[in-house]
Amino acid sequence: LGAMLHVDSHAPPTTTDDAPSVAAPARVIQQGDLVVVVEGFNAATSVRIRAQVTYKSRFGTFHHDDWVGEAFGHRSRARDGRGFVWLLAPTPELWTKVLEHRTQILYAPDIALVCAEMELKPGSVVCESGTGSGSLTHALARCVAPTGSVWTYEFNETRVNAAKEEFEANGLGKYVTVTHRDIERDGFPEEMTGRADAVFLDLPGPYKCVP
Repeated sequence: LGAMLHVDSHAPPTTTDDAPSVAAPARVIQQGDLVVVVEGFNAATSVRIRAQVTYKSRFGTFHHDDWVGEAFGHRSRARDGRGFVWLLAPTPELWTKVLEHRTQILYAPDIALVCAEMELKPGSVVCESGTGSGSLTHALARCVAPTGSVWTYEFNETRVNAAKEEFEANGLGKYVTVTHRDIERDGFPEEMTGRADAVFLDLPGPYKCVP
């Protein structure tokens, strides 16, 4: 799956009658990876690992090169010893905490309810409008992957372009299609007729789209 959907790369320990349980190796940070850097309970940001780049905070200066090869979940101490940060693998929940707010967004408690009520599962096809900042979209993609798809529509072209870049960068490109379209005015495309298992409308006038 994509990096954002790779929630847990640890396969559960396997046991047979003849062999002891063996845990999968830890997933390690590599160049180009998206990492969620956590400084505290409500202090986190996203970082793309790059050679010879530093991350600076009130806890010190951290070198990306020092993070390469460390397992996700690692507690990294600044070279000057001032403090430390946690390096976490990205998930839809963590992305919601660190994404760029182009609109108001849904947060984890509401997202969980939405996904449950829509009864999404791997292989489902879901339509979403509007895309907004893409907070919900990431969670929808995880629900329907690896065989389903998310078709998300946004009337603001600037937000469409920004969301498309993020979906590709976060490894969701093969699961999410984002389209510039005003669903309140134009409805969903004809090619989606009979294809969607669920529809989510986050719009000023969702009642306009029901027909």
